[in-house]
Amino acid sequence: MARVAVLLTQGFADWEYGVLCGLGQGYFGLEIRYVAPEPGVVTSMGGLVARVQDGCEALASWNPEALVVIGGTIWEQPNAPELSAWLQDLHARGTVIAGICGGTLALARAGLLNARRHTSNDPAFLGTNADSYAGAARYVDQATAVSDGGVITAAGTAPVSFAAEIMTAVDIPLETVHQLKSMLGAEHKAGPVSVS
Repeated sequence: MARVAVLLTQGFADWEYGVLCGLGQGYFGLEIRYVAPEPGVVTSMGGLVARVQDGCEALASWNPEALVVIGGTIWEQPNAPELSAWLQDLHARGTVIAGICGGTLALARAGLLNARRHTSNDPAFLGTNADSYAGAARYVDQATAVSDGGVITAAGTAPVSFAAEIMTAVDIPLETVHQLKSMLGAEHKAGPVSVS
């Protein structure tokens, strides 16, 4: 079973982790473990209160294949957690690092986006909110997640492709990943339904 750590912070975005964590663990063979910069109670943007028992240091012994930084309101604030050295160390040890929406700011601050193809909410979002970001030339303006060199990024509007890229990176069979994308994309293929 592939091990995936999911980092939650105060104000985390409810819709960005659901596909990966709910379906990934419930149906597709991921072992999910939640961590927070400081263990304790975190509250989502939608008001969900979650008790996260493990801090980031717990991952040293658990050794996940991937660490996922969920977006949220805190990443654009001056009091955003400083995780750069930790993210760099995990990536250097072979852990896939993934960030969605505001979570991409943590990756940008750690320098993980400077030499890799990546995406986010838009190019200005990274430059405005991450002083050390120097990867604008490698920014990919697309609606789906981007994976390059063990780093996965996505806009906040792309939780399905984000989950699929993470599953692919931790060696979930491609047939299973295609099943996930097909299942969750079915409503968009059907076209509008008229109501009489």
